Amino acid sequence: MKITLKDGSILEYSEAKSAADICKDISMGLFRNACACKINGAVADLRTVIANDAALEILTFDDEDGRKAFNHTASHIMAQAVKRLYPDAKLTIGPAIENGFFYDFDVENTFSPEDLEKIESEMKKIIKENLEIEKFELPVDEAIKLMEEKNEPYKIELIKEHADKGEAISFYKQGEFTELCAGPHIFKTGNIKGNAFALISNNAAYWRGDSKGKALQRIYGIAFPKKEQLDEYLQKLEEAKMRDHRKLGTELGLFMTDELVGKGMPMFLPKGYTLWRILENYIRDKEIASGYQHVLTPCVGTVDLYKTSGHWEHYQNNMFPAMEVEDEVYVLRPMNCPHHMRIYANTRHSYRNLPVRIGEIAHDFRFEASGTLKGIERGRHFCQNDAHLFVTPEQIKDEFAKVVDLIFETYKDFGITDYRCVLSLRDPEDTDKYHQDDEMWNTAEDALREVLNELELDYTEEIGEAAFYGPKLDVNVKPAVGAEYTLSTCQLDFCLPAKFGLTYIDKDNTAHTPVVLHRAILGSLDRFMAYLIEETMGAFPTWLAPVQVKFLPIADRHQDYAREMMQKLENIGVRCEIDDRSEKIGFKIRSAQMEKIPYMILVGDKDIEAGTISVRSRKNGDEGATSIDEFVARIKEEIENKIR
Repeated sequence: MKITLKDGSILEYSEAKSAADICKDISMGLFRNACACKINGAVADLRTVIANDAALEILTFDDEDGRKAFNHTASHIMAQAVKRLYPDAKLTIGPAIENGFFYDFDVENTFSPEDLEKIESEMKKIIKENLEIEKFELPVDEAIKLMEEKNEPYKIELIKEHADKGEAISFYKQGEFTELCAGPHIFKTGNIKGNAFALISNNAAYWRGDSKGKALQRIYGIAFPKKEQLDEYLQKLEEAKMRDHRKLGTELGLFMTDELVGKGMPMFLPKGYTLWRILENYIRDKEIASGYQHVLTPCVGTVDLYKTSGHWEHYQNNMFPAMEVEDEVYVLRPMNCPHHMRIYANTRHSYRNLPVRIGEIAHDFRFEASGTLKGIERGRHFCQNDAHLFVTPEQIKDEFAKVVDLIFETYKDFGITDYRCVLSLRDPEDTDKYHQDDEMWNTAEDALREVLNELELDYTEEIGEAAFYGPKLDVNVKPAVGAEYTLSTCQLDFCLPAKFGLTYIDKDNTAHTPVVLHRAILGSLDRFMAYLIEETMGAFPTWLAPVQVKFLPIADRHQDYAREMMQKLENIGVRCEIDDRSEKIGFKIRSAQMEKIPYMILVGDKDIEAGTISVRSRKNGDEGATSIDEFVARIKEEIENKIR
């Protein structure tokens, strides 16, 4: 048989061989670092025996799938440690994820920090034992019997599911521990280094992610081949904690949460709402200048509205439960496109008045599992910078290009430079998630791909990330810490306009169905604010700062002059505060620094005598005395030009 390697070279064998043995023939150094492989493009275990001609790629920790195999093995080591320490714990699932691994356990009590330390210590023992990891398969009845003997009900449920799909039932065994798993895994527990892994955190989870299911305990961890890599990762985690918008939002008095109000329902405090309004006014003004018409629609709609749109069929699990009022059934809206469809339908349209651009800063509600909630970045209530553009097919390219221009103009103003574009397509195999119309999907995906190519945008394609009604362009930002996420989006929709029976009269005097572009530039204002907080660590550029200037009179006798100077700034719209507490000036300066105010104005006897102010900036520190007129001109230019 012929084995074709990644570099195109070919190895020939007269008999079947495992991928591991072939790897040894290539290089023992490669074998020592190997975690998994790809056989004819499919990820496989290195133990897999190859009997026919095949393409083989050896995967190390530097490869995404190799990294997953490495961390998946660490997950099994953690599960083994938990079973040793807490024999009554029930095993569920423990996959590798982007940053490490997790395992969900059904246990009576919540894991404490002390428990995690014990589990880490036991994991180190298992690693030191250097147990051989063996793979084997069993018939369904024997697999169920094995898990019954071990009293693992969740595994029995999973075995039955795999059996119903005709899948092989495989296990991995290390010492006394046997785990239902498809793999792949590395060869020995000792391949994980005792000083190069860590358990990061634990929280509540639910079986199959269903809040109505059994409550579980999830432990997160991560493993690396070298201690230095772990140290670097932990350092990044510490930086992430320092930048966490939840921590900074509390310290800076921007927003709060309250259990009595409800999980995932943040409330914006005066300074936070000031920033929120700045963002709202910024994007609304840009949109109105670009020909958008802003509207206001209710936060609820009838279930029939969402049945018409298709959300009730495809998105109901993400919506709050329906409520019945006077023989009508309402639901909190998860998005406002159905409302905008009805606004368009309220008026007759001709091709002459298309495109119609309807925008709204819309309050929306989605049911997010409590374990996924994250401050204002991901809540159950949020405000979308939403708009729907109703266009003719001939206008798609031009309007799409204008949306892309608006996205990148906005990013320039906010200094966003680290992002990538993604063409999100449907997964044809997922018939539950997507509206079923192959012709519509092919037309929409081809049209969007053609537009992106004509705009000469660099983009990647990702299957299964489309909206249920159409493909989309997602602009994913890479924050200072953490994984990338979507900030802006523009979706091409041939589906909803037809569902709502929308029309316009074309040049031939017949009715045609418009195409809709769903787009959000800032995404949700809440998530965008979280992004800004973490990027700037709360030190907002002057034009965004809730308080731009803070006046610090040195003594009580300087307050009148300070207020007189402050009025001159407030007259041109500068957001000012005065610290009129009877405290020492050093204390006032430190307080303003903690609040990350861009400018402090100190006022004392010399300033009053000279008719000046003493400026202290966040960026440069003490800048000395200047006239109020000079400072007014300076800060006015800084705000108007959005200088960062």
